[in-house]
Amino acid sequence: MRLLLVEDDHKIAGYVKRGLEEEGYAVDAAYDGRDGLDWALAAPYDLFILDVMLPGLDGFSLCRELRRQGIHAPVLMLTARDAVDDRVDGLDAGADDYLVKPFAFRELLARLRALLRRAADAPKRTVLQAGDLTLDTRTQRVQRGERTIELTAKEFAVLECMMRDPGRVLSRTVIADHVWSYDAYNQSNVIDVYIRNLRRKIDDDSERKLIETVRGVGYRVTVDDAATA
Repeated sequence: MRLLLVEDDHKIAGYVKRGLEEEGYAVDAAYDGRDGLDWALAAPYDLFILDVMLPGLDGFSLCRELRRQGIHAPVLMLTARDAVDDRVDGLDAGADDYLVKPFAFRELLARLRALLRRAADAPKRTVLQAGDLTLDTRTQRVQRGERTIELTAKEFAVLECMMRDPGRVLSRTVIADHVWSYDAYNQSNVIDVYIRNLRRKIDDDSERKLIETVRGVGYRVTVDDAATA
């Protein structure tokens, strides 16, 4: 999942960004409303976290502009103000939820998970399957047959991206857009390294190979019983 955080307090932004990245999210950060809008229009995001009191363009105005531009990803507003009118203004601007500072990071995570669940295409599955490989997005559990596979957060995110569309070849760029923030994905072999790790954990001990390379194009999780690549 790729998120955009727009927060002018660099200390708060750094704290939230690091925490979310440790949870496996890809996070880009902007520090004023105008830059936030530029980022939002330049790349696809699954969710936006917007501070209300932003220089250049306040959070309410930024949220309204996102909706005007046809961007429908969930928006969580952050603010130090707890007045009912402020919350109403945020919701009227097109925000989906509202979190008052100071907040517990666990609550932020819970709000994000709830927003992402609601935004998911119903009936979007939480358990994905390809052959005897299953991935549960709620429990973060991956199994190959009866064998539980331990993955890092980023390995899990790469695998989930591929298993959301089994059989389809995904380019390195498509995978990176769903898993990494813009500033983190700066080496062409990053995806190759994660695919190699996934193959080692998922395919090495199995006769049937599920992760396939399509030379010159990208990678896919195959659903062809005959595939052994």
